[in-house]
Amino acid sequence: MTEREIMMKKLSSYQFMIHDLQLYLDTHPNDEKTIIKMNEISEKYKPLKAEFEKKFGSLTTNDNAKNRWSWIKAPWPWENEEVE
Repeated sequence: MTEREIMMKKLSSYQFMIHDLQLYLDTHPNDEKTIIKMNEISEKYKPLKAEFEKKFGSLTTNDNAKNRWSWIKAPWPWENEEVE
């Protein structure tokens, strides 16, 4: 597994946790433990995202205001080698 793939898996898991906790907080807005947990995960996500974007480019098209076409330089799904 490449460094890019490892970082993407971590980012995806953090995004999932943040989204899941946000959904929970929609119905439990006063749950302080969950708010703290979500803030902790968000603080882990931010520097990892910044590091990923520094090494591999924007994560989404909205992330790069200076050059909105830079995301297209990344390999397309069919250009990645499959490991079996």
